[in-house]
Amino acid sequence: MLTGHRRRQRDEETTELNITAFMNLMVILVPFLLMTAVFSQLAILELNLPGSSSEPADPQDMTFQLEVTVRDQQIEVGDRNVGALGVYPNEADGYDFDALSAKLTEIKASYPEKTDASILLEADIPYDTLVQVMDRVRVVVSVDEDKTIVRRDLFPDISIGDAPILDGGV
Repeated sequence: MLTGHRRRQRDEETTELNITAFMNLMVILVPFLLMTAVFSQLAILELNLPGSSSEPADPQDMTFQLEVTVRDQQIEVGDRNVGALGVYPNEADGYDFDALSAKLTEIKASYPEKTDASILLEADIPYDTLVQVMDRVRVVVSVDEDKTIVRRDLFPDISIGDAPILDGGV
């Protein structure tokens, strides 16, 4: 008698799984998750390589070319064709970024149409220092009389390269 009962169970058709409720849940859940998801944005800064400074320049092409050279003990601001415009030695707590910002603001006032600058680094300059120098070269932040923060572009088109080795340097 057991064998007949088992045979009947095998002969019966298997019922299909009802997934309607699950599909309804997915139809509601997927749009909800997509609407509430936080999509990350990447900030990409386009950089260019500076031209070779060893090439002789034509007298007609002697335009102002801003170079900010970051060395281990100082930051130098200069014109590629003329030479140094300012040298800012390190203070006790590190680089003098405030003096750099002041000089760059002064240069921007003299050359308001200029938007490009080259940042030249010695070999062992930390990445954090590069980022801070880039921020100071690109934008100046000041506070107005009515306590509002004002951001002005200085030289947003930045090129990065290696600093020339000083005479007697390593």
